[in-house]
Formats: sequence, structure tokens, C-alpha cells
Amino acid sequence: MKCDVVTLDNGKAGKIDLSEDVFGLPMRSDLLQRMVVWQLAKRRAKSHKVQGRSDVTGTGAKPYRQKGTGRARQGTRKASQFRSGGRAFGPVVREFGIALPKKVRRLALKTALSAKQAAGNLVVLDSAALDQPKTAALAKQIKALGWNSALVIDGPEVDANFRRAVSNLPGLDVLPSQGANVYDILRRDTLVLTKAGVEALEARLK
Repeated sequence: MKCDVVTLDNGKAGKIDLSEDVFGLPMRSDLLQRMVVWQLAKRRAKSHKVQGRSDVTGTGAKPYRQKGTGRARQGTRKASQFRSGGRAFGPVVREFGIALPKKVRRLALKTALSAKQAAGNLVVLDSAALDQPKTAALAKQIKALGWNSALVIDGPEVDANFRRAVSNLPGLDVLPSQGANVYDILRRDTLVLTKAGVEALEARLK
């Protein structure tokens, strides 16, 4: 399929052929949902933990005799009902990640790219490179292009000046082609691919 190529100055730079195998797949909401759940589960810190009865410092002796005190029977001061006792059923370090086959992950990424193309929210950029890392100048260009919420995916390497200028702009993210993922594509309204990014993604996903 053919797609127009634009420049940062909002000019035309010809057309590009997009692969039907990568940008022409039908919509699969179930795949996108599974992929987003997999990504968000995988990025969880997995480090939260509290002290249980076996972790707190304290004596193991019985606080007082079983009968005759008029009080409830207790076996340890480390129980959760006492001050400085261990917490009952607290969180522990564990793995939140879930299994998702590599083929499903590849298909989900291609589906996300195809969904942006089908919705008319895919833009192909000639090049994402700047002579100087000037945020003000780039902001004017972005406003003229109408990108309020966009993800820019470049080739194997992102231009250093472009990355520095984008870092101060809200609603605009930039990634190398290797970092392209379903969650970041879906969370932005517009997907911007450079020509180098298109070539890298097609080589990766075909």
C-alpha cells in the first residue's frame, strides 16, 4: 500500500510502499489486550514485601500463662494483633509476569501498526533529525503538523539532537525501532514512523 511521506517542515517528500503483511492486517482487539496485559505485568517492580511473624524481632516465649488471667490466650508476641508483630497475609516478593508466545507478541505488534494505518493515524516522516537541539523550534513544527499526542519511531538509532528537543515536549515520545511496542503505540493518538523506522520494522516483523 502507498503512503505519503512528509517532512518536519510539513512538506511532501514523495510516497513509500508499506508492506501488507505488517501494516494491512485485520483488527484483533483480543491480541492487543493480551499484549498490553503482558507488558504491564512484566514491568511491575516485584519488590514489595512486609515482615511476617517469622521476620520480626521478638521472643518466642509465651507472653503469659494459658489460663487464669482473664485475658485471651496468646502464644507469641510476634502475632499480628500485637504492636511490632508481623503482618498477616502481607505481600511477598513474587513474579507477576505471564507467559505469552513470541508469535503472539509479533502478531500483536503488527496488529497495532495495522490499526493505526487503518484509522488514518499513521504518518511517515522523511527524517527525524535536527541540526540543533532546540525545543522551541521543534514545538512550532509539531504544532503545524497537528501532533498533540504522538509516538515517533526512528531507525536503529535516534538522532541525539531530536531526542533532546523532544524530551521537553509533553505528549510526544520517541523510540528506536527496536523499542517499538504495543503499549506505547496505543497510548498515543498518532504514530509517526521515519522511513528508516519503516524499513527496520518491516525487516523485523516480516
